[in-house]
Amino acid sequence: MNQQLYALYQKMFQQMGSQGWWPADSKEEIVLGAILVQNTNWQNAALSLKNLKKETEFSSAKIVALPLEKLQEIIRPSGFFKNKSRGIHEVFNWLLRFDTDFIKIRDYYGEDLRNELLNLHGIGEETADVLMLYVFDVPVFVSDTYARRLFTNLGTPGLSNYQSLKRLVNLTGFTLTEAQEFHGLIDEFGKVFLKGNKFSDSFLAHTKINLRKEEEI
Repeated sequence: MNQQLYALYQKMFQQMGSQGWWPADSKEEIVLGAILVQNTNWQNAALSLKNLKKETEFSSAKIVALPLEKLQEIIRPSGFFKNKSRGIHEVFNWLLRFDTDFIKIRDYYGEDLRNELLNLHGIGEETADVLMLYVFDVPVFVSDTYARRLFTNLGTPGLSNYQSLKRLVNLTGFTLTEAQEFHGLIDEFGKVFLKGNKFSDSFLAHTKINLRKEEEI
């Protein structure tokens, strides 16, 4: 276990408490939310989710049965609706091959699951890791924009893209719940302190972590 990383998680959890991420009533809703929130804010994604729930109750079969044009209209509030509707159809058709049994899918693909997700239309690295973490219950790290901003402020240089942080963070020793909370804590912290120059006002202002130094050891 990376003790510095775990100490950071504990400090954030003690200060902020449980964030209850990912907020959803079903894993199907999480899948949809993870796609819809791409390149927009959660408020817009939530509007599309509300429309989808009314139309389909988040049933995989009902989602894939929707004509593409109808689906596009339903999810219009979250933007990029043509690309996202295609992604939703492809992902849910894939899920239905396994009767939307997430455990069966995880066990079938094993270590290849992330790559399989990346092969689906509309699933990039961040979305794949979100699905791994919250849908397939694999304790992985999501090195999204807020995470990169956080670790840059903590003293880790050169975090210019998703993989630059992803390859430095190992959550060995974290439970699934802790890994899920860690992502939620980072994003909720980010909404408050990682926009503008507010980090110096946060409870982490004097915390220093350079993950690259550990990489060199």
